[in-house]
Amino acid sequence: GVIMPYTFEVNWNSTPEKVFNQFFASYKKFWTPERKIKADSLHLTPLQVITLASIVEEETLKKTDKYNIASTYLNRIRIGMKLQADPTVKFALKDFSIKRVTGTHLKKDSPYNTYLYAGLPPWPICTPSIETIEAVLDAPKTDYLYFVASSKFDGSSVFTTNFDDHLKYARLYQQELTRRMDSARKAKENK
Repeated sequence: GVIMPYTFEVNWNSTPEKVFNQFFASYKKFWTPERKIKADSLHLTPLQVITLASIVEEETLKKTDKYNIASTYLNRIRIGMKLQADPTVKFALKDFSIKRVTGTHLKKDSPYNTYLYAGLPPWPICTPSIETIEAVLDAPKTDYLYFVASSKFDGSSVFTTNFDDHLKYARLYQQELTRRMDSARKAKENK
């Protein structure tokens, strides 16, 4: 949790202690008083911010969506709702190549499975970018409780405040994913 996404100089004779001290020094430098105040206003520790940012990092590459995804998860934490974050399930299964998380996947008993366990997982699931950590610290105030990848497959997400709308957009995404997977399978068979 203290490894920041920076470049570090490590020599062949660097001791593990020296390497860790470099990591920890950059971590302390990053967590300025201003950032600590922002984390505190979210009722999160710096490590919890990084843990949440690691989930957001795995949810999207789209910079603009990172803020709303962070807001959605913060809203869930605030009301005691399970995060239900697919990347945490993929981490628990040690398989980030999974395209569609299914009911079978959701049964994996792991403290990282946020479908089974409320709150944040014990540690980050990856090293998030500074941009994503900042998206958590500067998440907008929204009422969003749900989001799903857009059926446009443009990398964006659709955000909603209620489960019925979420299910509607999730079905659209799933239908388009199935269509694309079927097309790829047929193209492969025709080779």
